[in-house]
Amino acid sequence: MAAETTFTQFTHFDAGGQAHMVDVGDKAETQRRAIATGRILMEPATLALIRDGNAKKGDVIGIARIAAIQGAKRTADLIPLCHPIALTRVAVDFDIDAAANAVECTATTQCTGRTGVEMEALTAVSAGLLTIYDMCKAVDRGMRIEGIRLLEKAGGKSGLWQAE
Repeated sequence: MAAETTFTQFTHFDAGGQAHMVDVGDKAETQRRAIATGRILMEPATLALIRDGNAKKGDVIGIARIAAIQGAKRTADLIPLCHPIALTRVAVDFDIDAAANAVECTATTQCTGRTGVEMEALTAVSAGLLTIYDMCKAVDRGMRIEGIRLLEKAGGKSGLWQAE
C-alpha cells in the first residue's frame, strides 16, 4: 500500500493545497528532450485503408503527424499548469504494426529551457492518435487508444530518465 500523500509532495500545489504554476525562474536553462509513445488498435480492414492511403478523408498518417506537431505546440493551452515552451524540435513517427492491427506513434520534443518537454511529447502522441481515430471512426468505432507513456526524458537537474 502506498504511503499517505500530502499536497506538498506534488509540485503543482502549495502547502495549503492550492493549485499554482511552479516557479522555474531560478532553474538553469539546459537542453531538454522527451520521447513519448502510444498506439491505436483497429480492425484489419481499417489498418489496410490507412496503410494503402485509401481512407475517404485522405492521408491519415500525414494529417495525424501535423496534428501531433500542433498538439505539442499547444500543450500549454490544453494543460492548465504547463508553462509555455519555445520548442526547438518536434519529430513524430508512425509505425504500422500489422501483426497487432495497430499504428504506433512516437514523438520527440526538444527545447532549451528551464522546464522539461514531457507534456509536449505526451500531448503530441495523444493528438496524433486521436486524429487517426477521428479520421477513421466512420469505418471503425471500436478503435482503442492505449499505452500512452513517457519513454525518455533528458536534461535539467535530474538528468536522464528512461522507462523500464
